[in-house]
Amino acid sequence: MGADDELVAPFDDARKTAVIEKTLALLNERYVFPEVAKAMAVHVHARQETGAYKSLTSPGALANALTADLQSVSNDLHLRVSFAPGVDVFERPEDARKSADVNARAKNVNYGFESVSRLACNVGYVDLRNFHSRDLGGETASAAMNFLANSDALIFDLRQNGGGDPDMVAWISSYLFGDKPVHLNSLYWREGDTTQEFWTNPKVPGTRSPNTPVYVLTSGQTFSAAEEFSYNLQCLGRATIVGEKTGGGAHPGGRVSVDDEFAVWIPMGRAINPITGTNWEGTGVEPEIAVPKKVALDMAHMLAIEGLLSTVSEDWRLAELERELEAVRGRIDKHASGR
Repeated sequence: MGADDELVAPFDDARKTAVIEKTLALLNERYVFPEVAKAMAVHVHARQETGAYKSLTSPGALANALTADLQSVSNDLHLRVSFAPGVDVFERPEDARKSADVNARAKNVNYGFESVSRLACNVGYVDLRNFHSRDLGGETASAAMNFLANSDALIFDLRQNGGGDPDMVAWISSYLFGDKPVHLNSLYWREGDTTQEFWTNPKVPGTRSPNTPVYVLTSGQTFSAAEEFSYNLQCLGRATIVGEKTGGGAHPGGRVSVDDEFAVWIPMGRAINPITGTNWEGTGVEPEIAVPKKVALDMAHMLAIEGLLSTVSEDWRLAELERELEAVRGRIDKHASGR
């Protein structure tokens, strides 16, 4: 038994049963699709009857087994059971935002903004690893977008972005549209049978870039809110998605305590795009330009430069674009040949 499996309460058959039954009860109460919650309970009880969980000797193994069994019915990658003693559990996102520890951790990673820079030919680049809440990271997001306001094209790198807060998705997106509000996404919540709409903000500090070409880089690691950002812009015709199909998680929710050591992350809502009427759950976001993730940045940079070539007339600018285009194409050819 490793350090991560150190227990406060004994890990015996009674404990296993209690964890399983409480997890299923929470899902029946809160999971976004009640009929799927019932089906998951039937499946897990059938697995119990075959003794599937009896041989498990560690709490981590039980958490993994339950996660696999629940996902085999729901196909919901957000849904997972965890063993995490001593970890704060926030059943509502607004509670997490108020936590001093959450704020400190978010600040330590610069609210997800790994780097913001200018690539050759005045192409702006953002390596964004998480959409932290607007309450915490809004000023950083605005600073990043204003730094890039003079760019001739923008690349958002979400290849290592596992998600976050839809409010931050809407805030950053606001810089990519004009001051007329645009409906980006809606979230249906089972609790209260309510629907929450997300629109671009008509007032943001600094300069908007409503006409700047946008490229979004994706991979199989791109998930949840990062997929929403990609899907929203794709459906609105505002961005070109470059890279790999994303992970396929469109059901927001929160981590709920099962007991003092176990928790379950329960999807309590689902995304509804105002254009398609659906979302990317289980399917992922399909890029317009499908390439391996390691090639995605060069490919997007090449597309940006090719687009700019048709918009400029100055000899010095044309020379710069053609020179860099040749260099980027050379790098892409090297990737293709495996060199």
